[in-house]
Amino acid sequence: MSDITIIGAGLVGSLQALYAAQAGLSVDVFERRPDLRAATLYQGRSINLALSDRGWKALSDVGLADAVREIAIPMYKRTMHDVSGPLRYQPYGDEGQAIYSVSRGALNRLLLEAADRTGKARFHFEWRCTSVDFKQKELHFDAVNSGQRTVRYDRLIGTDGAFSAIRQALMMNDRFDYHQFYIEHGYKELSIYPDEKGGFKMEKETLHIWPRKDFMLIALPNPDGSFTCTLFYPMQGEGSFESLDTDEKVLDFFQATFPDIVPLMPDLVQQWNTNPASSLVTVRCKPWNYMDEVLILGDAAHAVVPFYGQGMNAGFEDCSLLNAAWKEQGGSFEGLFSSYAAQRQPDGVAISELALRNFIEMRDKTADPMFLLQKKIEGRFAAAHPEKWQPLYSMVTFSHRPYREALRRGELQDGIMKQVMNRPDIEQVWDSEEVELAILNAWNQTPELH
Repeated sequence: MSDITIIGAGLVGSLQALYAAQAGLSVDVFERRPDLRAATLYQGRSINLALSDRGWKALSDVGLADAVREIAIPMYKRTMHDVSGPLRYQPYGDEGQAIYSVSRGALNRLLLEAADRTGKARFHFEWRCTSVDFKQKELHFDAVNSGQRTVRYDRLIGTDGAFSAIRQALMMNDRFDYHQFYIEHGYKELSIYPDEKGGFKMEKETLHIWPRKDFMLIALPNPDGSFTCTLFYPMQGEGSFESLDTDEKVLDFFQATFPDIVPLMPDLVQQWNTNPASSLVTVRCKPWNYMDEVLILGDAAHAVVPFYGQGMNAGFEDCSLLNAAWKEQGGSFEGLFSSYAAQRQPDGVAISELALRNFIEMRDKTADPMFLLQKKIEGRFAAAHPEKWQPLYSMVTFSHRPYREALRRGELQDGIMKQVMNRPDIEQVWDSEEVELAILNAWNQTPELH
């Protein structure tokens, strides 16, 4: 029996296995899918991910940051595409700050290979967990090559995604709270391939957004010169994936809504008909543990919509914080899962709320000149008073401040900015000392920010 048993060999499970193995613990990891290292194409969820500071912290902990930088592309700003053609830009943070586009499959491969090299982690692929007996500490599997199997565990960590078998077993326990809900939008992925010389057809080091009020399209760059595009659109009803049911309707929709995309994607209709539309789910639950024997991390504990780019980063931070707490206890597991789950769970709720709110910002507000002006005013004030003010996006993306604290401070700061933006002359005086003093006075009168 290994020291740690992990269900799920995705990004979070592989990272947690690597943390544990580097600490000298023996690890068994069970994954229902085939080994992605033997596959030519990563099947399943979104191809591209946005890696930011919380994720980089965990990758640095396990010594993989440099290797990941070789396969990641920095995105220093948002580029907003208007229907009529003009482009607008919004930097993500201070000069030099960026989020990074990285392939899910390539990153997962790096983590698996690093864990393998330790000699302490064993991976078992095509083993589907069917049930858990917490009293007997037994896992029941349906294995492709081995049939039905039972495995005993000492300590169990579930990193098996939004539809986690381990979380489903926890739901049978008394006083387990669980809430799952879908937004009306789903997503479909499309690709812009490199040009004939292998280059990028659009600007490379930026995240492209086509905000259209109630929906949006985004595009992230890949090292091979391509872009992975994702359309977030209602699943059903008038103006939905369901309603775009002929090739003509698809082409008409793109030509009217995203006209600059159509020439870049000559096989648009073929891609549309090949790639499925998938739903977007949010999961909130507690507690994340069963005594100090079972714990869930990542999407199994807090699946979020992708609009803050924090799903992977939050899962990686789960692992980073858990392993830091384990070290602080001198390598003891006593009370670890219980205390960690109680402290971290509110942050899972906070980032799910932040992600839902950011969808509105990305699809709607990024096309609003007044919203962009507000961001410029905030940026100017933050540069002058960094000890007092950090924009919400920077708190979430470029800091390690707990998500719940970022959410609360963001709400307070937004209240101050609403007062400032209500000035009838704000477009003329936005960069004046008068506006700066108004923000400073409001900050001084908000003790929760001090």
